[in-house]
Amino acid sequence: MLSRPPFLARAALLTVVLLAACRPPDQDAAPDAMAEAPTAAAPAQDTPAQQAERGDGAVSSGPPAAPAKAPAEGLPTDWPTATVASGEARVSCQAEYNTDSGDGAPLQSLAFFSVVDALSPCQKGGVLRLRYQGKIAADFTDLVARVADIAGRMGIHKRILDLDSAGGQVEDAIKAGDVIGADGWTIWVREGSICHSACVFVLGAGDNRLISGKVGVHRIIRMSSTATTRAELNDELRGVYGRVKDYLERNGVAVAIADLMMTVPNRRLRLLSKDELQEYGLDGTNAAQDDLDRLRLMRRCGEDFVLRRDAFMRSFDGECKTAGAGLDEMQACGLALRTRFGFPDAECPTDSPLSEFDRMADSDEAPVLPELPAEASGTSP
Repeated sequence: MLSRPPFLARAALLTVVLLAACRPPDQDAAPDAMAEAPTAAAPAQDTPAQQAERGDGAVSSGPPAAPAKAPAEGLPTDWPTATVASGEARVSCQAEYNTDSGDGAPLQSLAFFSVVDALSPCQKGGVLRLRYQGKIAADFTDLVARVADIAGRMGIHKRILDLDSAGGQVEDAIKAGDVIGADGWTIWVREGSICHSACVFVLGAGDNRLISGKVGVHRIIRMSSTATTRAELNDELRGVYGRVKDYLERNGVAVAIADLMMTVPNRRLRLLSKDELQEYGLDGTNAAQDDLDRLRLMRRCGEDFVLRRDAFMRSFDGECKTAGAGLDEMQACGLALRTRFGFPDAECPTDSPLSEFDRMADSDEAPVLPELPAEASGTSP
């Protein structure tokens, strides 16, 4: 099944936070068996046809746009007015939602100072969890890009996108995915959440993917189609699917996902099993990003650091992730364990395992606010 016991989900989430340091701030450049079921089988979800009517699912309104640039390169300096209108976004500075703060504070306005205020409490610990429930649309891409931009300015490098979405616009999902892929996010589909249709493109872009909910795909819908025959419709979709396959390939996801999006009727939903998610490269560590991160970490901190860090992670899995252990117990075990392997490392302290706890213990560390956009003039845009 796609679900896992709560203690395993907590252990996997803590491991994800530990692994986040594998990708340091960018300094080199700024059910067990196969299942097919109607969407109605997912609790409290509409059918794919109903989703399509309101723009959920996997909807294409035109040829996919060019890949989005990384936030530091591509965001406009004047931050035009934007809000979260297609869903609900909340910001938490805790990796897990089962805490006193829950899913954190709501974030609706995407004005510069609104995002700064929302993320400021997360600066000291260096951990951010962005919970989003809703449709994948242009405002979702704005949300991810602007949060990533401010998180980068504040030095918040452990980022989790806690996602619950029935899908939406393919083009917007690809744009958001390119931002996520360039900026080091873990994607979490927690128990009780879903990631269907276009949402799968966002899922595929994560450095790490943690899945306890339901993931499913079906055929992309061309809302602007003028086709009157299957041949004409196929010609229209060919360009879209070509770009989709290119996107999947550059994110280390099997192009078989694109093939499923050609064959599963849009009024049905093909749920992916745990084995399929791993086989298609949608669950766990992104293999392509993992290779790149290890090369970057080796250049930054040396081969000995990487070998010690790998040994720490193996010991953490064997000694700290015990059945029923809570997040606090695992964290305490990890903090005690890391001294055995020479962490925090004197040369690479911020890349060391559980480095966020070292930052939180430094009570003299003053928060550093991001610089204003070039065209911001002292009032919120």
